[in-house]
Amino acid sequence: MVRRCAATALLLVGNLGHADARFDYMMSCQGCHRDDGRGNPGNVPDLRDELGLLLAEPGGRRYLVQVPGSRNAAMDDAALAAVLNWMAPEFSAATLPADFKPFTADEVRRFRNEPIGDIAADRAKLIEEINRHDR
Repeated sequence: MVRRCAATALLLVGNLGHADARFDYMMSCQGCHRDDGRGNPGNVPDLRDELGLLLAEPGGRRYLVQVPGSRNAAMDDAALAAVLNWMAPEFSAATLPADFKPFTADEVRRFRNEPIGDIAADRAKLIEEINRHDR
């Protein structure tokens, strides 16, 4: 009985973490990226399938943390890591690298604290690399 209660508690905690990440996405990201991650063409990037492609490129993880919406999100590093970890398979399961490792709070903290350069130029370089691989 005690083991079943402990297992149930672990399942609930795991589900709450998932629910919290989805809720944090809804509160902090959905206004621009919409509920399905499609963004706003020409203004806000479409997250669908693109997140996985970005995560496959060197510098993609850093970029996803340093974009203004992530870097300045009103959530702590652990919550942002959870949101990114929820978004990746939710919006990009088909393109997610097989070796994808979940973001950690320490990794997010490190990237958030690094100086940022030209985010638009960083994105353009990443997209160029993605397109180069598609050829």
